[in-house]
Amino acid sequence: MWPPTFVLLLLGLVFAISRSSSSSYEATVISQTCGKTNYPSLCISTLSEFSTEAVVDEKDLVQISLKSSIQRVKIGRLEVSDVSDLLPPMDSLVRSAYDTCVELLDGTAHLLSMSLQLFKPAVSVPTNVDDVHTWLTAALTNQDTCMESLDMIPPGHDHVVLKDKITGNVEDLTKHVSNSLSIYVVMMKKNGEFADIPIVGGNRKNSFPDHHFPSWVSRMDRKLLQSTLLPFHPTFIVDKDGNGTHTTITDAVRAVPHNSTERIIIYVKSGRYDENVKVGMTKTNIMFIGDGKGKTIIDGTRSVYDNFTTFHTATFAVTGNGFIARDITFENSADPNNHQAVALRVGSDHAVFYHCNMIGYQDTLYVHSQRQFFRECDIYGTVDFIFGNAAVVFQNCNIWARKPLDQQKITITAQSRKDPNQNSGISIHKCQVIPTLDLQSVASSYPTFLGRPWRLYSRTVYMESYLGDHIDQRGWLEWNDDFALDSLYYGEYKNYGSGAKLENRVTWKGYRALQEKEALGFTVGQFIDGSTWLPATNISFMDSLSSIV
Repeated sequence: MWPPTFVLLLLGLVFAISRSSSSSYEATVISQTCGKTNYPSLCISTLSEFSTEAVVDEKDLVQISLKSSIQRVKIGRLEVSDVSDLLPPMDSLVRSAYDTCVELLDGTAHLLSMSLQLFKPAVSVPTNVDDVHTWLTAALTNQDTCMESLDMIPPGHDHVVLKDKITGNVEDLTKHVSNSLSIYVVMMKKNGEFADIPIVGGNRKNSFPDHHFPSWVSRMDRKLLQSTLLPFHPTFIVDKDGNGTHTTITDAVRAVPHNSTERIIIYVKSGRYDENVKVGMTKTNIMFIGDGKGKTIIDGTRSVYDNFTTFHTATFAVTGNGFIARDITFENSADPNNHQAVALRVGSDHAVFYHCNMIGYQDTLYVHSQRQFFRECDIYGTVDFIFGNAAVVFQNCNIWARKPLDQQKITITAQSRKDPNQNSGISIHKCQVIPTLDLQSVASSYPTFLGRPWRLYSRTVYMESYLGDHIDQRGWLEWNDDFALDSLYYGEYKNYGSGAKLENRVTWKGYRALQEKEALGFTVGQFIDGSTWLPATNISFMDSLSSIV
């Protein structure tokens, strides 16, 4: 029989070998996974520092990375607040940039926290694959938008210390969030949950009704969207003449309870409402119903000329999830010489706009982030007038190019996907791309392009849409020399009209005439939801591309 001392030594040796083997395996998993991120050295140091438990697979690494990112955003938010308290009063431009960044940092913290909550120990993968992918994509977009706002502050400004402090924190946070997104994508590809980027939805094929709305739109919401009558019972009524619960839209939004899980209906009667409206992150599940395009009008005049960041020029801004609007005009009537002036900014997940107008000149519609759907809307503008980094589908919409300023070229889209792992992009499906009357007679003097790459991995497709003869034969425009021409993803599929001819299109590496399989990846069912459509009515079904029988 072995003496007790020998047994203890043997057990210690076994434990040491086991621990060494475990540590070696953990280091291997971390090294292999981090090698697929954009910032591998940071990834390894972060995961090694925060890894206090045994790492089994990439799921553990995603959780660790998310926790690290959440800690970074909290530290950055606190440091930014501390610095601002020590500085003299801010002028309007600095204040706008600062407020933009603070709002976006808070939004990032929320998105990261929601993502972490979906990683439950009892399941091998998150409950909803597309949710986490969307939220991490949006979190990364937030930091990019903050940096854009800070860039508006000129060198040598009195508040350069504040600018530098925010910039340092945001750059650091961007790297952490980018790594979290990369690790998540590595995990989901390993589990076969989705195919390689850019087709996020994989090979799932869905059918849906002719009046197809995403599956996140409930049966009752569909009825409210499609009805020509007013069978609904609004929670609040906005009427300028005092015949409602509120005389301003802003007051009605303030009255909405925070984080509502029930649908809140705000009925806005006809009239022009000169307001800048903000539906914040905690104002969830709101539905706006107006009296019709051109009847219920929400109008503002803010622009970058007035020392607002582009983010804060929006006449109407919504970040509360589950937002729906129908029969409303969103307008920014700032003079076109004032340049960027947003009519509508959307950072709401599962947002739907139906029978709405978006009217402006440069930067009319800011599809900032998350999943969005526009149906039977009219969008008017001149330069980059549909822009941002949401995963968004426009269907049966009219996209109107307006006469721009002298020497300007008309660019319809400016998509801002910056990271190859982001699941964002602009899909324009079964729409009409047409000129306004003031442009028709002079269209040859103002070439119109389908889009230009705002960021390195810009992604936009046009499918089964009418393209008018005002579209330049090249189709697409460079942003700056050869920037992003190899890495962007621009595609066209079975469009028609004089502007849809492909013979003289650009020959960039990133441009392609889409095949059917690729085009399916950008339909409503796959691109912004990835789940089957619900047969809410007796309307006959059709496939996700009308060209498929």
